[in-house]
Amino acid sequence: MPKVILNHGAGGELMQTFLSDHITKHFPKMDAEVPLDSMDDSAVVDDVVFTIDGHTVKPLFFPGGDIGKISVAGTVNDISVMGATPLALACSVIMEEGLDIDVVDRVMDSMGRTAADAGVPIATGDTKVVESGAVDQMVMSTSAIGKRSADLDANFAKAAEYRKVDHRWCTDSNVRPGDAIIVSGYMGDHGVALLSFREGYGFDSEVQSDVAPLNRMIAKGLKAGGIVAMKDPTRGGLANTLNEWCAKSHVGMDIDYPSIPLRDGVVNACELLGIDPLSIGNEGKCVIGVVPDMADEVLKAIRSTPEGKDAAIIGRAVDGPERVVMRTEVGGKRILEAPAGDPVPRIC
Repeated sequence: MPKVILNHGAGGELMQTFLSDHITKHFPKMDAEVPLDSMDDSAVVDDVVFTIDGHTVKPLFFPGGDIGKISVAGTVNDISVMGATPLALACSVIMEEGLDIDVVDRVMDSMGRTAADAGVPIATGDTKVVESGAVDQMVMSTSAIGKRSADLDANFAKAAEYRKVDHRWCTDSNVRPGDAIIVSGYMGDHGVALLSFREGYGFDSEVQSDVAPLNRMIAKGLKAGGIVAMKDPTRGGLANTLNEWCAKSHVGMDIDYPSIPLRDGVVNACELLGIDPLSIGNEGKCVIGVVPDMADEVLKAIRSTPEGKDAAIIGRAVDGPERVVMRTEVGGKRILEAPAGDPVPRIC
């Protein structure tokens, strides 16, 4: 009998196939503006935006964050990238018998501080304790609801001055040829920091996790106007996000590798370990599709925030095969494939 493997939950192509073949096909179809089948970061039903996310990060505490911070930030970001304002969070915690109470206090304190920083309260939750060995210390699931951002209609109206906009939410299928692609900062920080700390490689002294709520940065971008799509490049990293946009929007991508913000520590670590920094998950970054005429204005707006100060335009969508073509540092071109799975497991 086939068995579940780690890559079935790692965010790449194997996970997408697994979800289609063994999960979503068993569920009834739903009449929603952004349904489950769209595989966006959140669903939208009757203008209510909601999402849920599970967290199995190992270790619980890592350079720049912990499971509590990542659970709040990641879920806030899943709501925000749809063009919504997150309103409240729910949290379910499953703990292993024998876990130190001090660990629980540290995680919950981090959750509370991150929620306060994002301005999104934790409104409800559930707590379970299972016998020793049934889970690895602590597993957490967070959910959130949101409402349409006050600036989203004006944002799309600005985009519509330059081209037809087909969807009223910032979905993966809303990118069109000519749209500029922006990343909000350095790629690969979270995965490298956590892997290095977990395995003792030492790169965590140079690289810290980027985990952060992005709702205020995204609100600034929407106020500038012209954004058509957004996504936080978590499992599978930037490579997976761009390939998802190509497949769902039926466009190609022309990406300039030297324009992608990458820290030397991340590049060096990935070269040593034989992994692609563009396939590593991030927890405090956003990829933004914007009509080209407004790209500089959106870039300026998000650069005015702490979370977006290192943002850059890295390329554009093109009319052509549904693939990502990347121009290299020496002027050549290569295809950036979607990863089969995340090369760094249990980072979120």
